[in-house]
Amino acid sequence: MDVSTAVAAPPARSTRVKDKIMATAERLYAEHGFANVSIRMIREAAGQRNKSAVQYHFSTRDELIQAILSRHAAAIDLHRLPMVAALEASGEVTLRDWITCAIAPSIEHHIELGTPSWYGRFLAQAVVEPTFREYAAQATLSTPSFRRLELLRPPSMRDRALELSERQAAMIRLLVVHMSAELEADLAAGRAAASPEQAWRSLGDNLITAVCGLSSALLP
Repeated sequence: MDVSTAVAAPPARSTRVKDKIMATAERLYAEHGFANVSIRMIREAAGQRNKSAVQYHFSTRDELIQAILSRHAAAIDLHRLPMVAALEASGEVTLRDWITCAIAPSIEHHIELGTPSWYGRFLAQAVVEPTFREYAAQATLSTPSFRRLELLRPPSMRDRALELSERQAAMIRLLVVHMSAELEADLAAGRAAASPEQAWRSLGDNLITAVCGLSSALLP
């Protein structure tokens, strides 16, 4: 058979069910919060009659939530990798270059998800939930692209105290996550004046400018 014309086999039923459970859980958690969604609600909303369907794929609720976070982090990583490669090749990285590379890939991912989407509101729940806050941060920071990006920090960022750097990172993370969640909700409700792509790109530009200003203000 000519591999160039071969049709890819459809995903196995088990994979389709797992994907359906993850997508359903993400939507329900985004709409109702982690505390208000049970495994039973997820199973029923995902159309699974087997009472153990969710537990078959995810032994615990925490494992399910972590899997959703990891899946999105991996997708964002694919957008960031070529941007990091371009910065590595440039030989000189400004503060704005670095911040753009940190923020823009998530904006591209939101555009890629389409409307309606639930990742922004799901992530907003995770970053303020003590159980998942650290995992949500590390899901991004541990990706190959972000580890490479860390090595490209401009001198002004490398020289600051660790405590200041951590405070800045927390402020930036909350700003980016919650503004993205608000726009996602506005788009889903039809409250945004611009098209989804225009709205996301405008938010991305505004966030990059805001974070540059915040970073400059926090420089020692």
